[in-house]
Amino acid sequence: MKKLVLILTLVFSIQNAWAGSQSAAKAQHEPETIKTFAKEVEYFAANKGARAFIIARVGRPAKDLPKGIRFTHTAVAVYSNIQLDDGEIVQGYAIHNLYQRSGQPNKSDLIMDYPVDFFWGAHDLTAGIIIPSPEVQVELIDLIASGDAKSLHNNNYSVIANPFNSQFQNCTEYTLDMINAAIYQTLDTQQLKVNAKAHFTPQRVYTSRMKLMFGSMLMDDVTTKDHKGKIYTTTFQSIGRYLKRNDLADEFVTFDQHGKVKSL
Repeated sequence: MKKLVLILTLVFSIQNAWAGSQSAAKAQHEPETIKTFAKEVEYFAANKGARAFIIARVGRPAKDLPKGIRFTHTAVAVYSNIQLDDGEIVQGYAIHNLYQRSGQPNKSDLIMDYPVDFFWGAHDLTAGIIIPSPEVQVELIDLIASGDAKSLHNNNYSVIANPFNSQFQNCTEYTLDMINAAIYQTLDTQQLKVNAKAHFTPQRVYTSRMKLMFGSMLMDDVTTKDHKGKIYTTTFQSIGRYLKRNDLADEFVTFDQHGKVKSL
C-alpha cells in the first residue's frame, strides 16, 4: 500500500511539474478578466512597436514547477489582419504555437490562436514578453508568412526536449528554432542545432532522477532519451537571456494583470 501511495504521489507531482503545452484548458479566472488581460498584453506590445514578439504564459502554480522554470508555454505573436466571425477585418496579434496533440501528448501540432485563447487556461495572469530587435522581427514575420516555419516542426514531443538535437521538440525549442532560423537565415535543422550549441545556454532542469524515471515510464510526453548526463532544456527565460546577451532583444519583461512591468 505504501508503494502504491508513493507511486501515485510521484505521478501527480510529475503531472504538475511537467504540464505541457495544450491548446484547450479550463479557465482559471473569470472570462472578462482574461479578456481584459489579453487585450492589455496586446496594447503593451503594440505601444512598444512590436510587429512580432515572444509570448509566454504560466500554466501551473510556481511551487509545482522545477527550479528556474517560471513559464509553461512559449510562442510567437505576430501583428496581423484578423477576420472576425462577421467578416470584419481587424488588426491584432495572432499567436503561432506548437501545442501537444489532444489525446496523444507525445505528438504536437502547429496551431494559430489569439491572446484570449492563449491565456484562457493560465493559472497566473502574468505574461512573459520578449520583443526582439526590429531586424529579427522582420525575419520572423517572413518566416511565418512564407510557411517556412512549418519545416522546423518536429511532431515528436517531449516537455524536456534537448535543444541541441532533433530527436524531440517542445514549444520553447520550436520557438528557439524559429528565432535562430530568423537570425542565421537558414532552415537547415542540423546547422541550427550546431549554432544553438555554440551560442545558446539552455536551462538546467533541477528535479530528481526518480521523478524523471517515473515520468518517462508513466507519461508519454516525458522522456530523457535525447539527453546524456544532466538534463537541459529550452525555456522562455533562457531564450530571453540569449537574445539580450547578443543585443537582439529590445524588451525582456513580465507583464501582470495589474499592469506591472518587471524587467528580467
